[in-house]
Amino acid sequence: MKAIRITKTGGPEVLEVQEIELPPPGRGEVRVRHTVIGVNFIDTYHRSGLYPAPLPATLGGEAAGVVEAVGEGVSGLKPGDRVGYCTVAFCAYAEAANIPAERLVKLPDGITDEVAAAAMLKGMTAQYLLKRTFAVKPGQTILWHAAAGGVGLIACQWARHLGATVIGTVGSDEKVALAKANGCAHVLNTRNDDWVARVRELTQGEGVPVVYDSIGKDTWDGSLDCLAVRGLMASFGNASGAVPSFSPGILSAKGSLYLTRPSLYHYTRTRAELQDTADDLFDVIQKGIVKIAVHQRFKLTDARAAHEALHSRQTTGATVLAP
Repeated sequence: MKAIRITKTGGPEVLEVQEIELPPPGRGEVRVRHTVIGVNFIDTYHRSGLYPAPLPATLGGEAAGVVEAVGEGVSGLKPGDRVGYCTVAFCAYAEAANIPAERLVKLPDGITDEVAAAAMLKGMTAQYLLKRTFAVKPGQTILWHAAAGGVGLIACQWARHLGATVIGTVGSDEKVALAKANGCAHVLNTRNDDWVARVRELTQGEGVPVVYDSIGKDTWDGSLDCLAVRGLMASFGNASGAVPSFSPGILSAKGSLYLTRPSLYHYTRTRAELQDTADDLFDVIQKGIVKIAVHQRFKLTDARAAHEALHSRQTTGATVLAP
């Protein structure tokens, strides 16, 4: 079968189309024939070496498809079942994969394969950030960076439904309207606006109780300055590069702030957590509360072009690959 693999880290040029053999599923595993594959920023971190990967590696951790075969000891899944996953690294950029059964979620009839592959990682990330990392309450004003990105479009819609006033940031004027149409009451361009001053102005000088930041290096200092006293900085990505080293004393100096660096895996460690998180996401999608926007589609063999599009920062919403 075809797979997109890396034998060294670097830019999009290190992505290679290879033919590999997929063995039968082992004990506790299920072979999934992929129909749609999700592309996420974490894939670029593995490719670049920011997050170390065991080389050679097949990229990707999110896909939807159909069960082809089940290994020994698997119950509750059978050939023909539609399933999705988003917490199994180094397997998705391929025509098929053997996945631990406990990390698979059956897809409801109202969720298409494309929506599942586009939404599971991003939407489940939004779920734990908004409901568990910091439980957003009605009447609160929050700041969400990259509001027109894959996670941002989902999270800002969801936060508005939860009763929050969302201040979103984007990287270009062209993305302002998209962010406003997807839950943001206010949208600031981090490249042109004095966005820190605007956040303070919009909150009558108080700042926000939480900043959700997947940008990293470029927004780190400003994000801290947007927080209210005892506010929480939820740093969950590095689109512009890793956050620079800092002394913990800065958190005290800026208002006894809290900092967390969460990951989806730690919020879905158990089967019950994984299922509950997915069920919550599927529910808001099926009710029309959150709409999933797939704006970029590529063939699996064009994964390099998909990564180049991500790096250009011109993409919005979700990007998917078709085997």
